[in-house]
Amino acid sequence: MYDVATFAITMLDTLPNAFAYPLARAEGLSDRQLKAFLEVGLLERLGHGIYRKADAPPADLDRIEIALRAPEATLCLASALSIHDLTDAIPSAIDLALPRSRRPPRVTAPARWHRFHDDTFWLGRETIAVDAGISLGLYSAERSIIDAFRLSHLEGQELAREALKRWLKRRGSLPSNLLEMARSFPKVEPSLLQAVRILS
Repeated sequence: MYDVATFAITMLDTLPNAFAYPLARAEGLSDRQLKAFLEVGLLERLGHGIYRKADAPPADLDRIEIALRAPEATLCLASALSIHDLTDAIPSAIDLALPRSRRPPRVTAPARWHRFHDDTFWLGRETIAVDAGISLGLYSAERSIIDAFRLSHLEGQELAREALKRWLKRRGSLPSNLLEMARSFPKVEPSLLQAVRILS
């Protein structure tokens, strides 16, 4: 029988707070060792093949799982607008975008996947830290507003209009920047321009 405490010091310390199974194996951990760490409470399972150290600081475990399962996943629509404080809506699931060429992974987190065109997927994409060394994509406030207008037939007109209204009231918000980005989405540009004129 091996000493679990010794393995915890020498092997777990080389891994980030959260990690996927392939990284654990690459660092030399066997299936047996991973199982032992779970049994004694040194690790917790976030999903199939996704682990986190039990003594790691509190964090959003759903976002961690998503970031590890789908590195290109990007918070969008109501979930992104909420982070930017542009809506009071609390979505029942996490809105996430992936390029159309990618298939959404299976996750235990409550996720609502959207497939965005590959040509514009990266436009306005930023990242936020969700754990030490792990980040998740987040669309900028401007991109999130554009997407809310673009998908208003699914998300509702009120979400888009309220987000734009709040954004326009912010110091430093430049409608010219928003409209410049909107040129990459020709179908939504006219309605967005009209809304900016009405609300400004």
